Amino acid sequence: MATSVVFIHGLWVHASAWQPWRDLFAEAGYTTEAPGWPGDSETVSATRLNASRVSGHGIQDVTDHYAALIAQLPDKPVVVGHSFGGLVAQKLLAAGLASAAVAIDPAPIKGVKALPFAQIRSALPVLANKANRDRAVSLSRRQFRYGFGNALSRAESDELFRTFTIPGPGRPIFELTGAKKDPVSPAAVETGDPRRGPLLIVGGEKDHTIPQVVARQAAELYGSATDTEFREIPGRGHSLVFDSGWRDVADLALRWLAERVPAAR
Repeated sequence: MATSVVFIHGLWVHASAWQPWRDLFAEAGYTTEAPGWPGDSETVSATRLNASRVSGHGIQDVTDHYAALIAQLPDKPVVVGHSFGGLVAQKLLAAGLASAAVAIDPAPIKGVKALPFAQIRSALPVLANKANRDRAVSLSRRQFRYGFGNALSRAESDELFRTFTIPGPGRPIFELTGAKKDPVSPAAVETGDPRRGPLLIVGGEKDHTIPQVVARQAAELYGSATDTEFREIPGRGHSLVFDSGWRDVADLALRWLAERVPAAR
């Protein structure tokens, strides 16, 4: 039986951005799914037209959404997540719902202390207005350029903005900012369980939205008894999973998975 892989996108990027990954993993023998977040529509344009549907959903809502979808699969899948999807992937792995996880430029789990200026600036489109906690928020072309496309040419960044960006709920970012003081924060992840499956955390060297030091600190929070590995991708920003260099990151994930969760069980 072929191993299932579930791809989880992050804020502001539609699930269709995973299509090249799905094609590549299918060629390698995996079966793939790339469901959207709660409220996402099937296409980028439809999601933009129905922005209110995505508002109000928090980290746990998104996690529960994917957990319900995973429960319908014939096997325990691998989960591959980007940005907030990387945080959700870690939560699903820790809950025993995934056989392995790849978290790429993941939003910080509770306990990460690093808070670089670039990360704060990238979150300002949401945090600047407290009312955004319960709203859908869209990035401007300029905000996308800073947070996602800073390591790309302006032309490529603008094309990715046009092709893949969608409104996203503001709530997850507010939940991250309050994680330190929240005893039941949805950003909390069990990091010491040696029984859970393997985890690869990937950080882009030039990422503004989730700077590399944030991803590295997340990996360091995991206990030495867990199968956890960190890799840095030189010269790459937050768009690394869907820009022109996506194949380098996908090949890294495939090589890592081949040693731990074969395409055929």
